[in-house]
Amino acid sequence: MTAAREGLSAYIAVTAAYWAFMLTDGALRMLVLLHFHILGFTPVQLAYLFVLYEIAGMVTNLSAGWVAARFGLTSTLYAGLGVQVLALIALAQLDPGWTIGLSVAYVMVVQGASGVAKDLAKMSSKSAVKLLAPAEEGGLFRWVALLTGSKNAVKGLGFLLGAGLLATLGFTAAVLAMAAVLVLILLAVLLAMPAGLPKGRKGAKFSEVFSKSPNVNWLSAARVFLFGARDVWFVVGIPVYFYAVLSDGTTEGDRVAFFLIGSFMAVWIILYGAVQAAAPRLLGARNRPEADLIGAARGWAWALAVIPAALTLAALASSEPQPWLTVTLVAGLLVFGAVFAVNSALHSYLILAFTKAERVTMDVGFYYMANAGGRLIGTVLSGLAYQAGGLTLMLGAATVMVALSALAAGRLHAGHPDVTPA
Repeated sequence: MTAAREGLSAYIAVTAAYWAFMLTDGALRMLVLLHFHILGFTPVQLAYLFVLYEIAGMVTNLSAGWVAARFGLTSTLYAGLGVQVLALIALAQLDPGWTIGLSVAYVMVVQGASGVAKDLAKMSSKSAVKLLAPAEEGGLFRWVALLTGSKNAVKGLGFLLGAGLLATLGFTAAVLAMAAVLVLILLAVLLAMPAGLPKGRKGAKFSEVFSKSPNVNWLSAARVFLFGARDVWFVVGIPVYFYAVLSDGTTEGDRVAFFLIGSFMAVWIILYGAVQAAAPRLLGARNRPEADLIGAARGWAWALAVIPAALTLAALASSEPQPWLTVTLVAGLLVFGAVFAVNSALHSYLILAFTKAERVTMDVGFYYMANAGGRLIGTVLSGLAYQAGGLTLMLGAATVMVALSALAAGRLHAGHPDVTPA
C-alpha cells in the first residue's frame, strides 16, 4: 500500500471513530438536559451539570497534546472511546430517589469523565489531519473542514437521537443502548486501524504544550470568545425557552416538545456542519494565500456579531414569549449557525496552518483547551444569564463575546514567523 493510500485509510478510520463518538456525545447532552429539566432543575442547576464537562475538557486538552506526542495519537483516540463507554454505564446507575444535590454532583462527575473522553478523541482526530492531509492545492483546509463539518452534522443527528430515545426508551435504557453501540465501534476501530499515525516520541516534555507563537495564542483567545458566544445561548437558555413555549405540561406535550427541541438543535448543528465542510469552497481557499484567509477570519467575526445584536433588540421589543419572537429566534439562530460555521472552519484551518508537524499535538491541545474554556464560560453564563435576565441578557452576552473574538482575531498577522507563505 502506498503512503498516500495508507494516509487516506488512516484518515477514514479516525473520522469514522470520531463520528461514532460525536453521535453519542450529542445524544447524551440532549438526554441529560431534557431529563433533568422535566425533573425540575433550574437553568443554573442545568448549567452546573455541564461545568465539570468543560473544566475536564480544558485539563484534558492541555495534557492530551503531551500524551499523544509521548505515546502516539492512536492511544489517545482509543482512550477517548473507552472512557465514554464507562461514562455512559455510570450515568445509567443514577438513582431517581437521590436528592437533587446528590444527583447534580453525580452527574457532574460523570459528565466530567465524558468531557475527558470527548477531548481525547477530538485532539487525536484534528491532529491526525495535519499529519495525513495532502499539502497541495488547499488539501489541509479541505480535509480539516470535511472532518469538522461531518462531525458536527453527526453530532446534530445525535441531538435528535437523544430526544427521540428519551421519548421512546426512557433515560436509562437509552444510555445503556448507546454504551453498547460504542463498545462495538471501539472493537472495530481497534481491529481495523491501519498504519499511518505517529507512535510518539519518548523525549516529549510537558512544558512544550504552552505555545510561544503569537498567532497560536491570539487564535486561541479568539476561540475562547467564539465558542463562549455560542454556548451562552445553546447549552441551557434556548432549549429551556423553547420548552416553555412548546410544552403544555402534559406527558404528550412533553414528548412533542422533546422532538421539536431536539429537531431544532439537530438542524442547527447539521447546518453548521454542512457549511463548515463547504467553507473552503465558499471562501475560494484553493487559490487564496494564507494572509487573505487571516483577513477573512477578522471580517467574518465582525459579520457574526451583527446577528446576536439584532436578536437582542428583538427580545427587548417583547416582554414575554410571543409567536413572532420564536420564529425570529429560529431564523436568526440558523443564520448565526451558518456564519458561525465559517468562523469556526477558518479557526480550525489556521491552527493547523500555524503549527509545525513536530509539535502539532501540543498546539492543537492548547488551542482546544481554549475552546473548552470558551464553552465553560458560555455554559455557566447560559444558566446565569437566562435566569437573571432572560433572552435579552443571554443574547446580549453572546454579542459582547463575538465582538471580543473579532478583536482577538484582529491581532493575527501574516508577518509572524510562525506563518508559512502559501
